[in-house]
Amino acid sequence: MSTTTRWTIAVLTVVVALVVALALQLTEDPAPGPQAGPAPARDHRDADTPEALAGPRARADLPPCPAPGAGAGAGPAALQGISLECAGDGAIVDVARAIAGRTVVLNLWAYWCGPCADELPAMQEYQRRAGDAVTVLTVHQDENETAALLRLAELGVRLPTLQDGRRLVAAALEVPNVMPATVILRPDGSVAGILPRSFATADEIAAAVQEKMGEPG
Repeated sequence: MSTTTRWTIAVLTVVVALVVALALQLTEDPAPGPQAGPAPARDHRDADTPEALAGPRARADLPPCPAPGAGAGAGPAALQGISLECAGDGAIVDVARAIAGRTVVLNLWAYWCGPCADELPAMQEYQRRAGDAVTVLTVHQDENETAALLRLAELGVRLPTLQDGRRLVAAALEVPNVMPATVILRPDGSVAGILPRSFATADEIAAAVQEKMGEPG
């Protein structure tokens, strides 16, 4: 056997050994290690402490959220067991009991939603016109409570607001995953209508509420 042949065989042997070793390494199961899952949904950020929210709350100057009325009942079955923070003062609200016995317009929004910002002043004007006949309650669907308060202050909108970073209300009422969205609830707690759209004026809101409230349950 010539010297060239012996060198060729030696090189091929080394190459085959390297290929086999690489294949074995690739087929070995990697050692298990810590894996980061999705961050759990929260109603608000850790940074949104009562102390941090004091300034934004003062700027927003929101009214308190509705309190349960005497003899109003348990409220909508789908919302029972859901308690959320009132963005205006930090009070914990039993949502179903708070809206029991009322005609309620729930407005679901988030601080970063442009159409929501356009709609909120119309919601406030609708509430002004409707007076005590209807309760407009907004539901902020993002963890950033500070940003929600600053957005409302910027818009000059003063409506009672629930902080719902986990979107519990939308899930319970089976609202499509769009914003803004409006839910109309009858005094008996039944859903008169779910409107996954934006409104430009108080007149549009009033017409939609009247139409839905006129429908049979």
